[in-house]
Amino acid sequence: MRLWPPRPAPAFGPRAAWGSLVEAFAQAFEQRRLFVLLPFSLIVGLIAYAAWPSEPGMLLHGVAGLMALGVIGGALLLGSLGGLRLGVQLAALALGFCLLPLHAAVYDAKMLTRAVYGTYEARVDEIISAGADGQRVVISDLVPQEGARMPDIRRARLFLPNEPALAPGDRIRAAMRLAPVPGPVLPGAHDGQFHAYFSGIGAYGSVTGGTVSVVAAGDEGNMVRRVQALRNFIGARIDAVLVGASAAIGKAMVMGDQSDITDETRDVMAASGLAHIYSISGLHLSIVAGGIFWLVRLALASVPLVVGWPVKKISAVAGILAAFFYLLLAGGMDNVPAFRSTLMLGLIFGAVLAGRRALTMRNVAIAAFVILLIDPASLFRPSFQLSFSAVVALIGVYEMPRGGTPAANGTVDRLVKLVSATAWTSFIAGFATLLFSAYHFQQTAPLGVVGNLLALPFVSFVIMPFGVLSVLAMPFGADAPFLMVMGWGIERMVDVAELVAGWSAGLTGNPLLAGWTLLVGLLALAWFALLAERWRLLLPALAMPLILVFGFEPRPDVLVADTTQAVAISSGEGMALASGRTGSFAVDVWSRHYQTPIAAQHPGARCDSLGCVVSTDAFSVAIVRNAAAFAEDCFGHDLVIARIRPPVGCGAEGVMIGPEQLAAGGVHWLHWDAAAGRFDVRPAITNLNRPWRVVPR
Repeated sequence: MRLWPPRPAPAFGPRAAWGSLVEAFAQAFEQRRLFVLLPFSLIVGLIAYAAWPSEPGMLLHGVAGLMALGVIGGALLLGSLGGLRLGVQLAALALGFCLLPLHAAVYDAKMLTRAVYGTYEARVDEIISAGADGQRVVISDLVPQEGARMPDIRRARLFLPNEPALAPGDRIRAAMRLAPVPGPVLPGAHDGQFHAYFSGIGAYGSVTGGTVSVVAAGDEGNMVRRVQALRNFIGARIDAVLVGASAAIGKAMVMGDQSDITDETRDVMAASGLAHIYSISGLHLSIVAGGIFWLVRLALASVPLVVGWPVKKISAVAGILAAFFYLLLAGGMDNVPAFRSTLMLGLIFGAVLAGRRALTMRNVAIAAFVILLIDPASLFRPSFQLSFSAVVALIGVYEMPRGGTPAANGTVDRLVKLVSATAWTSFIAGFATLLFSAYHFQQTAPLGVVGNLLALPFVSFVIMPFGVLSVLAMPFGADAPFLMVMGWGIERMVDVAELVAGWSAGLTGNPLLAGWTLLVGLLALAWFALLAERWRLLLPALAMPLILVFGFEPRPDVLVADTTQAVAISSGEGMALASGRTGSFAVDVWSRHYQTPIAAQHPGARCDSLGCVVSTDAFSVAIVRNAAAFAEDCFGHDLVIARIRPPVGCGAEGVMIGPEQLAAGGVHWLHWDAAAGRFDVRPAITNLNRPWRVVPR
């Protein structure tokens, strides 16, 4: 046996790979890259709070905080740098666990539990949208009139007629109907109660009398009111020159108002991978702020009198101001992608002012941490997940070592380099957001790179530049020519979207992913952000086959609405109604979510005045409308649905869904398990002991 000299370590193999991985982690620790995990630790705490089976008490919050402080204190006493780093991450996790209830306490969030009617005066806090169908506003400071009952809520979201045009600060008077905020229409779908609660909105409402009077106008000097007036002015100027999809998308890209974009346009843009273009985010802000930075720098460099001035830093300040102004037009901090992008640009231009490197993963971590501190509920919205994953992926990929590329000498070389960079950036962002977009929107855009490659030149060189010029020309009334050019660019972009959507016909999927796949994506994203070498690609590469093999959810065989009579049952390749009507809110959402039409009448349904019985090849369902039907329909069926209280033992042979189950669980999702010979049941609401849940009375 050879003992000396030892054999050299193999260049390849498990031992070499393990050593390389350990070295990558050691390098990440040495470069203090644990800092980039702080927002991920905060996110874990937020998820833990939201998923907790019941509302954690103050004692649990206190214990979490004390544990983190104990680790930090112990590390400081022992002089352990590793312990201190662990304590900081635990502190971020504990902060995330406490952040949502702290946010709710600041908003004084209260939820309406039953509908109220009456005449009220209220103050308009925010104009959410103002389109052809009406205005959506947020009101507060409700004062009952004419004996109306005082609702125990702080704010409400209200749908109003177009007239009179309102602005933040106006005090209005109207006959209103205020209703509890509805819960999710499917398990795992958008939870309106959760997001309304953490926005301080306790009810949804509408005007019942059709007349709204402005009791008192708001303070004209109010900053929010002035910004809204500016947004209204810009929207009116765009509507005066452009029509149809050009006007709707133009207003979305200039001032963040997407209310006039039709469902047909949204579907085409989504199928072509271009839906992100009409949502103000990093692309738009980078063009605007970067363009102002370049123009100011060029102008100052052309003036001999400013020789010796810090031209680059002055231009950076101009870029920050341009980004902030654009953010105000886009809706301020309520527009999470725009706010995140503005914060990132602020950090980038701040690095320019400080003479530091601008695009780093540390800046992404700071931006994400600040956004979550200000609006922790944004974590659970698609916009934050999509923008965060895209930026992490883009900066991470461009951080990785690459071989030197030859300098572009000619025009053709520069054009090829620009096209390849655009395609590569689009591919990275599309791949990084694929999981989150597939989960939330059940749609993929396989030709998204092609769509972006063809459309982004119109966005970068026509739509956004001429949109900026039109806004600058509006005070002088000279905006029409610029708007016309911008509208031409939007029309060509829509042409591209329709072309690519046509190519994608038959290629787009309708994936239904399980909720745990988002946690896998989060873990892969944290791994990718932490490591700086090619080892960062390992976990994303492993996550992909794991999700493809185990991550898909089965389609429902039965959907039962909680507040309407709608019951949809599988029929052939799609679904059909055994009860209820098409066109209702729940049925429309089900159809969009599963991207399948829901027929108005199930072919296997036999109905009379007492109820319906639906028989399929696999199971039978009884829908009871009258108590007289219980004697016949309670037994012999795999599923019994009743909106009146059933007798004891009804449905014992299968599954019974009665008014108590619907009131507590909301919409019910059922899948037939052929092996077990019974239904798997998932309610949209799993518990009522969280503060954002509307407890039925």
